[in-house]
Amino acid sequence: MFGIIKPYPSPLISGRGIDLDFAMLAGCLALLGIGLVMITSASSEVAAAQSGNPLYHMFRHLVYVAIGIFACIVTMMVPIATWQKMGFTMLVGAFALLVLVLVPGIGREVNGSMRWIGFSFFNVQPSEIAKVFVVIYLAGYLVRRQREVRESWMGFFKPFIVLLPMAGLLLMEPDFGATVVMMGAAAAMLFLGGVGLFRFSLMVVLAVAAVFVLVQAQPYRMARLITFTDPWSDQFGSGYQLTQALIAFGRGEWLGVGLGNSVQKQFYLPEAHTDFVFSVLAEELGVVGSLVTVALFVFVTVRALYIGLWAEKAKQFFAAYMAFGLAFLWIGQFLINIGVNVGLLPTKGLTLPFLSYGGSSLVICCACVGLLLRIEWESRTHLGSEEHEFDESDFAEEPNHGR
Repeated sequence: MFGIIKPYPSPLISGRGIDLDFAMLAGCLALLGIGLVMITSASSEVAAAQSGNPLYHMFRHLVYVAIGIFACIVTMMVPIATWQKMGFTMLVGAFALLVLVLVPGIGREVNGSMRWIGFSFFNVQPSEIAKVFVVIYLAGYLVRRQREVRESWMGFFKPFIVLLPMAGLLLMEPDFGATVVMMGAAAAMLFLGGVGLFRFSLMVVLAVAAVFVLVQAQPYRMARLITFTDPWSDQFGSGYQLTQALIAFGRGEWLGVGLGNSVQKQFYLPEAHTDFVFSVLAEELGVVGSLVTVALFVFVTVRALYIGLWAEKAKQFFAAYMAFGLAFLWIGQFLINIGVNVGLLPTKGLTLPFLSYGGSSLVICCACVGLLLRIEWESRTHLGSEEHEFDESDFAEEPNHGR
């Protein structure tokens, strides 16, 4: 496994010492810190009732943070060219995981969904891994077939030969939210890869039609769609989660009720430390704390988009498309989770990146940070550009963080 890691050069080991995009790293670490604090607070009552230890989920989350930091370091050490070569292998791995999770005895069912593969200590959520693997594969496709994607219908349709079966596997779990995020990120990557406006508009129309059909196909999806428009009409039934989340926002007012003083986390708000952790944050830290958290999310996602732009300017197109795809995965999950919490979108089981409790989501988010830091470093040093070759002496200068 570790044979793919080049010991030198890397953002952590170079003539310049530790040569990272510290602004991006600081933003992500701040979100991790806020997440740890809020999970400790939001899960304390549930953990005390279920395990007798109010800090049970906090300790588990710390383990996930440690694994996530290790994953971030490993991905930073792997050259972007290696990820490009492994694109097809990772795609096959993504399909294998999504098939395995549906196999009885391997997949673990929680709340009626087969989304996890259970191990003794933790559960792995294949959809989180599959989304990133799809981004890596699609970035490679856009580089290999750039002219075909821009000029022909066939180049436009070929990615969907891969994307649609994967979306079908996700819907069989079912995981409608992950499907929307993955397809949305793929569509954004195709648009940035040069797909014409007419073909992109057609894709949007077909996507909207597909969502309409999928909503109509399952009664529970239609119930959620109807309920979120007026949750108070069935506040003790299908609208229960949303009404409790809105109560949390209302109690928080401007400055919040104080850290640890949430009432909604005391068995009123289901999934308080996972899907609805932002509602508890809003109740305890108020509008000010919520806006600071949103500002941090905006910063790291915009920074990720800029990292893609810098890679594109350095003519490292695979790295650029990968950065764009990872950024849109974060943006999609952020918008959907916050939208659900404030009642702008129907309830979906999507975690909030960096903040929600969940090992797979957190570890994958940290690995994505490592990829983005590697992309930024390679584009700044031109290490990944074909027209440049470097040796150790090229990394002896002082770092330039003028961006």
